[in-house]
Amino acid sequence: MHHVMAVIHDFLNFCRSCRLEIFIVLIFTTFFFSWCLLIAFEADGKSTRNLVQRRHRDSLHKLGVIVPFRDRFDELLEFIPHMQLFLNNQSVWHQIYIVNQVDDYRFNRASLINAGFLFSTSGAESCDYIAMHDVDLLPLNQQLRYSFPTSGPVHLAAPHLHPKYHYQTFVGGILLILKDHFVQVNGMSNRYWGWGLEDDEFYVRLKQGGLTIHRPGNLSTGINNTFRHSHNSRRKRDHIKCFNQYENTRKRDRATGLNTLKYSLISTHSLLMDNLAPVTVLNVQLFCDEKLTPWCRCPDKKPATQARKGSIEVRGAILTFR
Repeated sequence: MHHVMAVIHDFLNFCRSCRLEIFIVLIFTTFFFSWCLLIAFEADGKSTRNLVQRRHRDSLHKLGVIVPFRDRFDELLEFIPHMQLFLNNQSVWHQIYIVNQVDDYRFNRASLINAGFLFSTSGAESCDYIAMHDVDLLPLNQQLRYSFPTSGPVHLAAPHLHPKYHYQTFVGGILLILKDHFVQVNGMSNRYWGWGLEDDEFYVRLKQGGLTIHRPGNLSTGINNTFRHSHNSRRKRDHIKCFNQYENTRKRDRATGLNTLKYSLISTHSLLMDNLAPVTVLNVQLFCDEKLTPWCRCPDKKPATQARKGSIEVRGAILTFR
């Protein structure tokens, strides 16, 4: 018995002397396995993204989501994950293009869409159809299909579904159109500086081009629950009219379009957010002939980008200014 107690006593003394070493080994082991798990989860996330992208590349068609943009960062950070999940659920091969206007002219949605179209439909993996997509309008019903619009333009944000605009010639918000059809009508007019009317003029182009506009029917949702309209009411829309803008923007524009667009592509960036495919950011500087469209600047209006002017740059998931 005495011998057994002596052995136990010696063992306890040994354990007390090596307690620090054991503690260090435990910490190292915990850190090592945590690091291995982190690497495994990251690899699994990348593998999932790559699998989704490979599956989508099996599609015969690729969608370019063109988002005309200026100073709508809260909406953008909600838009990107929502739209990627929505389109992935439909197995739509797509690329999102944020076309960011960096000059100090008034906002020109139509010219930005023209610029985004030219960029997205060129190159090795060019898109053969586009979605002209407002950043503050998010689809909620998966019955809204973003598939290839074989029969002609598809206006997803139809008047009987859009939460705000209900007139029958409305084609704004979200419109799908083939590359060939967009070229056929010479894109959109470049005369529309400020907010509104460019999509009404585009409606006339589509009709005069002999294209039939299709709209979703028999949906399980309606005006109140088909879309989420996330426009921040603190940001006032630019409704100002100056010079002879009123007269010149209420008729069919046969002088400008895709083939007359003048702009500079200042830079391009890939915007990365957690476990999402990269989004392409185009920083675009538009050109305005102030003799033809002097309303690109209104005397009583401060420059549109005065407060937060600059190009979108990427620092992880953070958007900063140059």
